[in-house]
Order: sequence, then structure tokens, then C-alpha cells
Amino acid sequence: MKRFTRAGLLGMAFLFAFANADAQQKPPVQEKPALHSAIMDNWKFISESVIHVADAMPEEKYNFAPTNGSFTGVRTFAEQVKHIACANLAFFREMEKLAPPPDCEKGGGPDPSHTKAEIMKYLRDSFAYSNTVIAKINAQNMLDTVEGRYAGPNTRIGMVMVAVWHCTDHYGQMVEYLRMNGIIPPGSK
Repeated sequence: MKRFTRAGLLGMAFLFAFANADAQQKPPVQEKPALHSAIMDNWKFISESVIHVADAMPEEKYNFAPTNGSFTGVRTFAEQVKHIACANLAFFREMEKLAPPPDCEKGGGPDPSHTKAEIMKYLRDSFAYSNTVIAKINAQNMLDTVEGRYAGPNTRIGMVMVAVWHCTDHYGQMVEYLRMNGIIPPGSK
């Protein structure tokens, strides 16, 4: 058996006390944010960006579609906005194992909204619904399989990534539509 000297024991006691005091002075370890919070930061950013761009276009320009160059058959600004709203519902309804709206590719889907106010409500409602679905994602279910024609088969987290990509793609197109009409996009002001 090894014997410790009085100095050795005092030294170990000092080290223990120092280490214990140091541990007590460290700030507590912060819990990592919930998965849906980490996802929601990015989703909220793009959703707010899309809403601001959609709102920046005057109602009388909502039927604008570019015609110069290779723009034959492209969506109008209103159809761009409705398409985003419809696709949001499609992606997130499929995550909930619900039927998506049909024909999101054609004119923005089946929603009957025509005025800017109606279309903006449709867009906001689609993001509000998406937020409720994202709030249900956690570490246990993020890799659950999602079936369906809108980006499926995929995982729940993969569907959110596709939805973010989809919004950013159309956001970029909407920004160009604004600029073609002499409007500075809100994100550039």
C-alpha cells in the first residue's frame, strides 16, 4: 500500500479544493435549443422575407409576368405567391400524413384567392400552418419517412429543407419581378 506524506495529502487537498472551486465558478452548461427552434429560425427568416416581398408589389402589378427574353409561359407575380403558399401546404400536409392540395404547379393550386389581400392571407396562413408542423419536429421523429409526390419519399427534416429551398427559389424570382417594375425589394433597402 502506498503511503502519502503529510505534504502530499495537503497538496492533494489543495488541488481538490481548487478544482472544486473552479467547477463551482463555471457558468452552468446551457441546454441546446430544441430542434424545432433551430429549424424555426431559418424558416421564420425566409417566411418573413417572402411575405415582405409579396407585400411590396402593388396590387395593380400582381398580374405582372416578364415577357422580354426567355420568359414565355412563366407565372405571374400572383401565381408565384400562390404557388409558394400551395407548396407550403403540400410539403407540410404530407408530413402530417394528410393529402396535399392538388395542382400546386398550375396557377398556384386550387385556392380561389384573386385580390392581393386574399393572396397575402393565403400565403400567411400557409406559413402559420407550416409553423405548427415544424413545432412538432424533434430528435425522435426528424428522420421519420414522409411519403408523397411533393419531395417524397423523404424525412421530416428533409421536407423542411426542401420547403426552405423552394421558398428561396421563388423569393429570388419575386425579387426580380419587383426590380423589373422599378421596386427595390425590402431586403435591399
